[in-house]
Amino acid sequence: MLSEATFIEQLKDKATQEEAFRTLVSKYKERLYWHIRRMVFNHDDADDVLQNTFIKVYRNIGGFKGNSALFSWMYRIATNEALTFLSSKAQKYRVSSEELQQKMAEGLKADVYFEGDAIQLKLQQAVATLPEKQRLVFTMKYFEEMKYEEMSEILDTSVGSLKASYHHAVKKIEQYVTAD
Repeated sequence: MLSEATFIEQLKDKATQEEAFRTLVSKYKERLYWHIRRMVFNHDDADDVLQNTFIKVYRNIGGFKGNSALFSWMYRIATNEALTFLSSKAQKYRVSSEELQQKMAEGLKADVYFEGDAIQLKLQQAVATLPEKQRLVFTMKYFEEMKYEEMSEILDTSVGSLKASYHHAVKKIEQYVTAD
């Protein structure tokens, strides 16, 4: 197995770039897809955002300085692409980001790619009610089992702030799920 530094050099070298990029896509597409999917809810939208993410990675790999892990850098790109997508979709429909999240969560029932049961659907709807930062932190911690240190690198936020956001998110989700 190649070291990350060697792999990054292959990604930057024109002679080895294509094969290295295919390896990169193969290795990370599923994890990035699910991260994006949990943000945008819809399978087709997630595919589009994932494709845009890999295009940005390909175009910008030459500028990657290695200050963070390659995956953290790609994760940040995927997160930003998803947030940009959601923002432009909200503008297109002339609704707030929160309203858009609610509509998209409600649309999960009709999504043929959503494989969850009623409890998972309720959880997704609860997550959709969270403010953006709490939603991101909850998703990364709960669904993706990411460590706070990794999240801190990706989101450029302190571990303490992330822990507080996660705590508030959990409380709000508990209230949503137990209300009725």
